[in-house]
Amino acid sequence: MSFKRIIPCLDVDNGRVVKHVKFFNQAWDAGDPVTMAAKYYQEGADELVFLDITASTGNRNIMLDIVTKTAESVFIPFTVGGGIRTLEDIKMVLRHGADKVSLNSSVVKDPTLISEAASGVGSQAVVVAIDYKNNGAYCEVYINGGRQPTGMELIAWAWQAEKLGAGELLLTSMDRDGTRDGYDTGMLSNISTAVSIPVIASGGCGNPGHLQDAFTIGKADAVLVASLFHDGSHTINSVKQYLSENGVEIRL
Repeated sequence: MSFKRIIPCLDVDNGRVVKHVKFFNQAWDAGDPVTMAAKYYQEGADELVFLDITASTGNRNIMLDIVTKTAESVFIPFTVGGGIRTLEDIKMVLRHGADKVSLNSSVVKDPTLISEAASGVGSQAVVVAIDYKNNGAYCEVYINGGRQPTGMELIAWAWQAEKLGAGELLLTSMDRDGTRDGYDTGMLSNISTAVSIPVIASGGCGNPGHLQDAFTIGKADAVLVASLFHDGSHTINSVKQYLSENGVEIRL
């Protein structure tokens, strides 16, 4: 049986977990990343994701101290993204305790890094993260923390990433990020149908029903959740109970 996964997402900026709306507006401080990671682990998270949201634009190195401390505190898979530009960066993050890396801007600029990573550490450790926005004509891929449009069409890039060796895709709708209006289930379904690797939904969760929709309508394999857990309005356990009662195969 393949269980659906609940993955708390910790967007880290200058060592603190923050949350924005549509990537840029209304930032608020949610807390210390290592403390929050340990809390979510104890509450039953299936995995964790850390994203250094300004590492690419600030040309900063990877937050290795946070990676190391987290590896000492949690015993579930966790993914790290932001500031990872080379195969050696990837290996270094994994050596410090992460289980997977999330690659975004670096692989748009140099897609061969996906193949290098898949060959060097295995596809299972390679998550290609895609930030996208509807530009009126098509869903366009953005990089550098959502600041730079690429002209690339979302489904085409998702398909290419899979062919190059990505083990999973992490899709974030910039239009829905932080709005709590629900995931982009239509596009999730399109991507999940177009590729054969797991798809992780991100951007827009406002209540447990939105997670159910991502799994059932969007056909996602996992969901990233931030605000819903960060503000304490719901717990991981309560969300899992809701999903289980509504027919979603989830690990309780």
